[in-house]
Amino acid sequence: MPAELLERVQQTVEVGKQAGADDVFATLSRSRAVEFRWRDGALEKVKDTTSRSLVVRLFVGGRYSSHTTTDLDPDRVSAFVGQALALTRALESDRQRTITPPELYAGRTGRDLELLDPDVQALSRDQRLAWCETMDAVAHGHSSVISATAVVSDGHSQEAAASSNGFSAVSAASLCWLGSQVTLRDQAQRRAEASFYAGARHLADLPDAEQVARQALGRAVLRLGADKGPTQRTHMVVDPSAATALVSRLLSAATAHSVQQGQSFWADLLGQQGFSHTLTLIDNPLRVRGLASRYYDTEGIAAKPFTLVENGTVRQLYVDTYYGRKIGLPPTTGSASNREVRLGRRGLDQIVSDVGSGVYITSWLGGNANPTSGDFSFGLQGHLIENGTIGRPIREMNVTGNLRQLFQNIAEIGNDPWPYSPVRAPTLVFEDVQFSGT
Repeated sequence: MPAELLERVQQTVEVGKQAGADDVFATLSRSRAVEFRWRDGALEKVKDTTSRSLVVRLFVGGRYSSHTTTDLDPDRVSAFVGQALALTRALESDRQRTITPPELYAGRTGRDLELLDPDVQALSRDQRLAWCETMDAVAHGHSSVISATAVVSDGHSQEAAASSNGFSAVSAASLCWLGSQVTLRDQAQRRAEASFYAGARHLADLPDAEQVARQALGRAVLRLGADKGPTQRTHMVVDPSAATALVSRLLSAATAHSVQQGQSFWADLLGQQGFSHTLTLIDNPLRVRGLASRYYDTEGIAAKPFTLVENGTVRQLYVDTYYGRKIGLPPTTGSASNREVRLGRRGLDQIVSDVGSGVYITSWLGGNANPTSGDFSFGLQGHLIENGTIGRPIREMNVTGNLRQLFQNIAEIGNDPWPYSPVRAPTLVFEDVQFSGT
């Protein structure tokens, strides 16, 4: 129970203080995760995992360390903390390493974010199997199917955290995913593959299993006959399901840590017009039932929405207390929650009609991006856009460029955000993008 977890972390904090720590921040979590994987008419794997962990962060004379244990026996926890303190005292002192100021704990929302669904906790083996069987039957409804896999993954967790300078909180959350993966026989011994996954905090927010499998099968059918498209510089239209990863790449180096380490192309952008004026990005940890919603971050900083980019101008970065002190920026939070792209007015069909010609990307196939320069090269699959319609499928192509330049060249932002990701990104359209193919 959450109350029991809170009592244990508070006891751990007291043990640390009595042993000589200046400050202590302790977090105790318990979780259960279940996965059913069904392949071609038979149950392939069942995985049921329960775990617990106690994380103790110690601040001793300008020294800091973090330690984790799964043994919650009170006597052994006391010994564990004592050994951890001895190790911490052997470290070099760093005056920037201090516990989160208590004023940053203030203002934590009292709103119910609805992160826990009792129906997820109560899921039965029979229900999971029924979903798998339904997805499998739908996915095999095409004559060219070679193989299909259905996945049901769910879990729930509880957490309590406390500090020696006044922080105290408990939280609980659930999550459930349905997924279908389909492989079709294509021409010349090739295969067409596609998948569709949908996840939510509450079962009521999930599409039904049949719809999930139909989406996966439909995407695979559209992949039949895919081949390389031509090398060209043209418009790039990114499907919302793929736009989430692109926005994540953009924001991966937007942290005080990366800036302080000299590994971020965001270093000189704060307060500057870094991107297209059409781009606004918000971090919103208070979205009800959001996949990355929270009441506080790992440092105990009260969760609050803030704007990263406003009309192309960089307003804030992800700043934790330690690296914030190092580069002289006030803390926001050290880790991302729900990222939201401010929406435009039109959907994919209208956008494609006006684009006329270009490349429509449905998924990425590996690649890399340099966080220091922003240069990138990604593999992709999707379709050519021809005469204002989505045309023949393409594969084994690459797109190259620079993330900063790419997001300066946004032509349009759609109104159709992808719902099954912590990144709520819609259709994105970019101008003057370089593709490599035939």
